[in-house]
Amino acid sequence: MPAHLLQEEVSSSYTTTTTITAPPSRILQNEESKLEKTLLHLEEDIRPEMKDDIYDPSYKDKEGPRPKLEYVWKNIILMSLLHLAGLYGITLVPTCHVYTCLWGIFYYLMSALGITAGAHRLWSHRTYKARLPLRVFLIIANTMAFQNDVYEWARDHRVHHKFSETDADPHNARRGFFFSHVGWLLVRKHPAVKEKGALLDLSDLKAEKLVMFQRRYYKPAILLMCFILPTIVPCYFWGETLLHSFHVAVALRYVIVLNATWLVNSAAHLYGYRPYDKTINPRENILVSLGAAGEGFHNYHHTFPYDYSTSEYRWHVNFTTFFIDCMAALGLAYDRKTVSKAAILARVKRTGDGSYKSG
Repeated sequence: MPAHLLQEEVSSSYTTTTTITAPPSRILQNEESKLEKTLLHLEEDIRPEMKDDIYDPSYKDKEGPRPKLEYVWKNIILMSLLHLAGLYGITLVPTCHVYTCLWGIFYYLMSALGITAGAHRLWSHRTYKARLPLRVFLIIANTMAFQNDVYEWARDHRVHHKFSETDADPHNARRGFFFSHVGWLLVRKHPAVKEKGALLDLSDLKAEKLVMFQRRYYKPAILLMCFILPTIVPCYFWGETLLHSFHVAVALRYVIVLNATWLVNSAAHLYGYRPYDKTINPRENILVSLGAAGEGFHNYHHTFPYDYSTSEYRWHVNFTTFFIDCMAALGLAYDRKTVSKAAILARVKRTGDGSYKSG
């Protein structure tokens, strides 16, 4: 096979996988700065339509004190009531119908995919392409999750990657666990977040009619998909009480989905190993991955944000990758971007913390 830096591997008549291969051995022998330029070139080539989620190490916070925190009391009150309802839902689990529990688990998985396979890997990072039926499913699942519409979610996430652990990062982990977990939603955004977010190229999102349709009708859509539908189904089909249906299938399920997602911003930025790049804060945290459908392999993901699998683990402890691969087998997902083993090892050797173990 020709020694190109980029290659297309046809895995079936329906799917293709774009792979970043390692630089030739002669390049690896050159000085570090030359290798750095080669890797940056690879980042631009693997996904020419996307550059605004690549970490910018040159950005530094402005000197001086941070602006005074402005509390959003509406969010504080609603978030407190939601978590109280979720805690009450835990006490109702032993007395609710088994189908209600299964319905809640099903809704949790669908909501999770709407975030991980949809808002994150498809729309924020463009790590693969999806045909219309899959995009429709993911936009519905994302609405079920109620974590802001895809356009806003992707915009904030790209800012988070490009300016990670600075004031321009919406959930800057350097401000502590609570802030990066949920506190950032309870206060006004730092001016730097708004400033840098406004400079990003979001033309790909604006050009996608499905994303903008969701944004236009988001409020009535989340009312129906996140609250009304999951409450009505248990009551109508197997006679669950309204009390049990709302607090278990809605409040408890929603609280778990939210906190699983937030742990990627908090715990996965504070606890774990950095085998791929010790110069950045995100860590490998397998416990977070188990709860967040494979999103906790965060040092890998921030090092290679263009890899659709977000880790070297494909199907074990990475439910989202398993889902995308299944969609690819059905012809609904294609052009999955991956990083070759040789390229990964080259990066580990250059910037890893020494904890890497080859799988």
